[in-house]
Amino acid sequence: MRRLRAILFLAIFYVNTAIWSICAIPVSLLGREAFMPVIRAWVRCTLWLLRAIAGVKVEFRNLAAIPPGPLLVASKHQSALETLALVLAFDRPVFILKKSLTRIPLFGWYLKQMGHISVDRSAGAAALRAMMAEAKQAVAEGAQIVIFPEGTRTAPGAPPDYKPGVIQMYRQLGAPCLPVALNTGLFWPRRSLAFNPGVAVIEILPPLPADLGRNDIIPALEAAIEPASRRLLEEGRRGR
Repeated sequence: MRRLRAILFLAIFYVNTAIWSICAIPVSLLGREAFMPVIRAWVRCTLWLLRAIAGVKVEFRNLAAIPPGPLLVASKHQSALETLALVLAFDRPVFILKKSLTRIPLFGWYLKQMGHISVDRSAGAAALRAMMAEAKQAVAEGAQIVIFPEGTRTAPGAPPDYKPGVIQMYRQLGAPCLPVALNTGLFWPRRSLAFNPGVAVIEILPPLPADLGRNDIIPALEAAIEPASRRLLEEGRRGR
């Protein structure tokens, strides 16, 4: 039954997304400020479908603790779910994402219109410098830069593998760093058609100090994100 509900959700999700994508073309030409309300409406619609069909509800915690203005948001990454839901948590979210995503017809165009920053990791130092320049410009305009420090989705409970790119972002952007813990992988698993009903929690954690040394950044992120994510995993497993 769970597999059937997951297949039904994904089928409706893709059809619904295609309809939204076509209808949103005129608005996307008006610029980011006009386009973002449409994206947020699509995300809310998607989360409603996820709850109604697959039984997965998304709960945000501590949104009131988000500092105003530009931020570096360092989030745990277990599922496709947070790539959608985090759009609703911040005023001006800008995601760091793979260059290949921007080559998807229409979808890639929308990513660019939303101001997200792509990086081709295989292109070497020049590509990373270009990414950093874009991130600095976005922060200067008040954006919240969303980065997944582990670089890719990890299974719930897997050992952490934080990449050094977050160190450069922390040191060069000059914005508060906000850790985010979650348990979304329990409910929308990576590469699985067996969605699990329950409450997927995305929790905002206290900002990191602004003066951490280079060697202290990743340990500080792990110390904040990993225990909180383990706590949410235990909570999610009890509630299933």
